[in-house]
Amino acid sequence: MEGEDRIVLTSVGVDIGSSTSHLLFSRLELERQDNRYVTVNREVLYQSEILLTPYRGDNVIDEAVLEDFVQQQYHHAGITREEVDTGALILTGVALLRHNARAIADLFAEEAGRFVAVSAGDNLEATMAAYGSGAVALSESLGAVMNVDIGGGTTKVVICRDGRVDEVIAMDVGARLMAWDGDGAVTRMEPAAQDIAARVSDQPQEMVRYMVDQLEQEIRVGGTSKHSHLLRTPPLANRNNISAITFSGGVSEYLYGRAEESFGDLGPLLAEELKSRDLGAPIEMAAAGIRATVIGASQYTIQVSGSTIYLSSPEVVPVRNIPVVAPNFVWDDLSAPGVAGSIRDALRRFDLLDADGPVALAGRWQGSATFKRIREFCGGVLDAMRAQPLILVFDSDIGGLVGLHVRDEHPQVEIISIDGVDLREFDFIDIGALIPASGAVPVVIKSLVFPNTSTL
Repeated sequence: MEGEDRIVLTSVGVDIGSSTSHLLFSRLELERQDNRYVTVNREVLYQSEILLTPYRGDNVIDEAVLEDFVQQQYHHAGITREEVDTGALILTGVALLRHNARAIADLFAEEAGRFVAVSAGDNLEATMAAYGSGAVALSESLGAVMNVDIGGGTTKVVICRDGRVDEVIAMDVGARLMAWDGDGAVTRMEPAAQDIAARVSDQPQEMVRYMVDQLEQEIRVGGTSKHSHLLRTPPLANRNNISAITFSGGVSEYLYGRAEESFGDLGPLLAEELKSRDLGAPIEMAAAGIRATVIGASQYTIQVSGSTIYLSSPEVVPVRNIPVVAPNFVWDDLSAPGVAGSIRDALRRFDLLDADGPVALAGRWQGSATFKRIREFCGGVLDAMRAQPLILVFDSDIGGLVGLHVRDEHPQVEIISIDGVDLREFDFIDIGALIPASGAVPVVIKSLVFPNTSTL
């Protein structure tokens, strides 16, 4: 890859959730721009069938059935597993439970070195859906866009402003909170659905009307929260000046008229009820619906750091598959509390606030590198990031100075502080061992790819 200005990769995105599982195969054409490969063309090769996630007990995914499904989809796509260059395995909901995650990881052990594995809680799943649906890209031209991702178990709502995710909420509103078989006998009734039935009735239409009432009062543009009992997160703080609303998730397929088949659940009823409501802004067509989270397939970029770096010891590298966050720092008013708050916001958005392992913090340093500014920055970083080694990655020549400051103030902290590397949100990085001749380290960047107007 290092010697090529243009490369082509075959990728697959795998999304396994509480309600549905599916795959998407793509061909990515990448072009070198500066030190980074950028996707210039993306062709969908095959969209898999939608599998209702199989279970063999309460919350235990049947991995044998899932494996058969995956093998069938590779066959239908006409692609062998050896022919896939890269990809992303995304686990959400029940799939994240330890026993399920371990079994699913075993299914994809062959691809482990090539795939990015993403464990997505409510916040990260919502953020991925906002990128995958195209809402984030749309907000670059419209200013503010709300994406409503309605899946089987939950609804995630994201407000995107000027190309960034600004706010995220989740609610217990979903198509498969209640499900039935071909004879109309109820086969699934989640706790949230039981609660709603106790408040209104167990009639699907009445339950749907109640769910949409609760959803509307929490998302209608210009409104204020009623603090619905269905909220899983704090409510939205600012619903003003939103130019458009997009929908993603399984229910969006009915809302946009892209699906007719019913899976014996509330999906079609939710879509019809939503279409009858005035949410305070026009509804725009999303780039992707049910596949908004799985649209992300990894691409690889190889960079080499600058030589002005700092490692607390040579043994802190290599590190592999480290998730990246890129906080929105207020560079013209650096303060330790402000830096810590920006980092926590970014960690929360990617469900990494309580991460067990290290997280790479990406920063695009702006302004002078005075002792006071570096001290405030480092103070905020140390306050917000507990896992070690502390991994800091900058695009400009500041890594060594920051690392030395941390060493002087907190010599017990293990730190990797490198520069000359361009990172973004949804990147994962491998940092190799020190290159003695140059004093640099090799960096492999694995990125999740989302659609935009040039790659659809």
